Amino acid sequence: MKTTKLLGAVAALALLAACGSKTETAATGAGTATTAGSTIRPGSQEDLISKAGSDRVFFDFDSSSVRADQRPVLQGQAGWFAANPAVTAQVEGHADERGTREYNLALGQRRANASRDVLVANGVAGSRLSTISYGKDRPIALGSDEEAWAQNRVAVTAVR
Repeated sequence: MKTTKLLGAVAALALLAACGSKTETAATGAGTATTAGSTIRPGSQEDLISKAGSDRVFFDFDSSSVRADQRPVLQGQAGWFAANPAVTAQVEGHADERGTREYNLALGQRRANASRDVLVANGVAGSRLSTISYGKDRPIALGSDEEAWAQNRVAVTAVR
């Protein structure tokens, strides 16, 4: 009887020790970041967002000029690319629903190119970046109001 109790206590202690070492590994990072119990894979889209702050830059109405307040976002992305030299990405240009399909495809392409140009100017090799325009065909936000339109005037850096 004493042997059974002793073995039970040893088993319980071993389980507690195993749980303690897993918690310690998670707390130290062990090579990956954790957020609310999930693991972020280095070099992933989630890693870009968590380290650079955002994967998107916003534009003014009918404009493809990168706004001054959006340049730090692209500089943060460039720093992330420097830390992840094997990663490539596609910069996706979007537009709101106003205007013709053709016009918005061209505007989205100019936005993607402008974002790519800022990334390249900040040290990202151009060969690591491709561009595409979705114009108004793939809205980020649904709706026909200024709030939705503002969310759709964007260029998104999508990790490949």
